[in-house]
Amino acid sequence: MLQAQPNQTVSNLQTSTQEKEYDYDLVIVGGGIVGLTLAAALQDSGLSVLLIEAKAQSDSVMKGQAYAVHMLSALIFQGIGVWDKIRPQIETYRHVCLSDADHPCVVEFDNSDINQKDLGYVAEHKAILFPLQEFVKGCHNISYLCPAEVVNTQYQTNMAKVDVKVAGEVRTVRTKLLVGADGARSRIRQGAGIKTHGWKYWQSCIVAFVKPEKPHNNTAYEKFQSSGPFAILPLPGNRCRIVWTAPHAEAKALCELDDEQFLAELQKRFGNQMGKLELLGECFTFQVQLMQSTRYVLNRLALIGNAAHSCHPVGGQGLNLGIRDAAALAQTIQEAQARGQDIGDIKVLKSYERWRQRENLAILGMTDLLDRTFSNQFLPLVLGRRLVLWMMKRIRPIKIFNLKLMVGLTGKTPKLVQKVLEA
Repeated sequence: MLQAQPNQTVSNLQTSTQEKEYDYDLVIVGGGIVGLTLAAALQDSGLSVLLIEAKAQSDSVMKGQAYAVHMLSALIFQGIGVWDKIRPQIETYRHVCLSDADHPCVVEFDNSDINQKDLGYVAEHKAILFPLQEFVKGCHNISYLCPAEVVNTQYQTNMAKVDVKVAGEVRTVRTKLLVGADGARSRIRQGAGIKTHGWKYWQSCIVAFVKPEKPHNNTAYEKFQSSGPFAILPLPGNRCRIVWTAPHAEAKALCELDDEQFLAELQKRFGNQMGKLELLGECFTFQVQLMQSTRYVLNRLALIGNAAHSCHPVGGQGLNLGIRDAAALAQTIQEAQARGQDIGDIKVLKSYERWRQRENLAILGMTDLLDRTFSNQFLPLVLGRRLVLWMMKRIRPIKIFNLKLMVGLTGKTPKLVQKVLEA
């Protein structure tokens, strides 16, 4: 585990205030994948960075959370230089099958549609988190503080002050910019008084690992059911991750079934393309919500990842949006630094907000539309969505545009990615 020496860190916080105006150029609260990605992207920035994480072992690691990693996210990790450590631990998918329940019109996407080796990847949380932690550990300009708790924040014209509790002692850190990467219930966002818009869906999401009898053949499935989307994601070791959305009561009842009964219900939705299924470990549920912060930035403050937004899991967009936030904010900060500007000034941070807030809103709207359009049996919508699938299957430009949208190849491309593509 990437963990700072608590005594050494406290000593640094005590003495640094006597030596210079700021203790760190940048303080990131939240040491999950998105916060670590931002820190890693600033490795050669010349900025001093403090990364604060409250938990030594996150719930996402303990529950074995897994994600679709879109092509753009993989390119960002390549640009940072950490992809070679992540790639051996995750699985690729080269095919995606999109269908509306049992309707025979299935849209099949292939890596050759966009002339790429892969369409995307599927990774367990730890397969991304641990390599990022190790990478950040080797960056001389980054300090990692874990476990540590932010107990108070103050925003002034020229700095942010962060009170950090470490080993029972509270010390104040002064920084040019504070970044909230502390999740959907962000205390940093709430403490700054930033409001959010959105809603909780009528659905919960069931996640589980299964091992099918037959090979998954690096294929991902998105099966729209009337109760909600159902996704099958391939993992190493011929395992699959199930992301099963259903109304709250139904999801709760399903998870209370014994393994044999649960697998029987699962098989109905999964299909027989991979044969008999074996359940690996427990299944977990979480409530689905859509949220967009009214602001991503204030003077001396920026929000990234789930602290700024969250969306329906359909299409596996959530984590990928956060990774793009991190790349965009890192670019904004470094460009401002190169121009001699104050990285925490609201005028600088507004360019990050304009970039990411609009793009994220478009994706949030897309996931909401998909869920609402497909999670019902209203005849006009049923006919409309099947017409759209028919068009995607037969009209190539429509198919390619939707595929690029799915894998992140639309919108503004971070410079981290441009360097990889040009190499």
